Amino acid sequence: MTEHIKKKLEEEIRQLEHELTHDLPIEIRKAASLGDLSENAEYHMAKQRQVFVNARLGQLKHRMSELALVNLSNIPRDRAAFGSKVLVYDQSKEEKIQYTLVTSEESDVNLGLISTTSPIGRSLVGKQVGDTAVVVTPNGKRELEILELITIYDDIAK
Repeated sequence: MTEHIKKKLEEEIRQLEHELTHDLPIEIRKAASLGDLSENAEYHMAKQRQVFVNARLGQLKHRMSELALVNLSNIPRDRAAFGSKVLVYDQSKEEKIQYTLVTSEESDVNLGLISTTSPIGRSLVGKQVGDTAVVVTPNGKRELEILELITIYDDIAK
């Protein structure tokens, strides 16, 4: 399940490394050749981009190392966790909502894909059918009653 995320991150890393080692040095040399660096906007923009690319590469490589530690066998079989589909009854909205717990890279609220690190995701993780998850939002507390749970294992078995 995390393989497509890893491939996406690897592709972004590859593109940024190419930019850092090939494109940006050319831009910096070209801008530096224009003269006075203290008032050279192209040079300063290229240097700022270089700092940004380095920082983003660090973030991506850190996230890759985190994903490498994901061990699907550690995911519980009877509780909401990464990969679970959870049907809840939102008492404040008086409606049923289905969420799928995913990584932050995959999250899309409009599609019901909720990151396990989001407030809703954190409140659902570890819950079972019949439990109530309390989510603290800027608009107040929301209570989500777990009506149905399909874990990653149930999904694989289908």
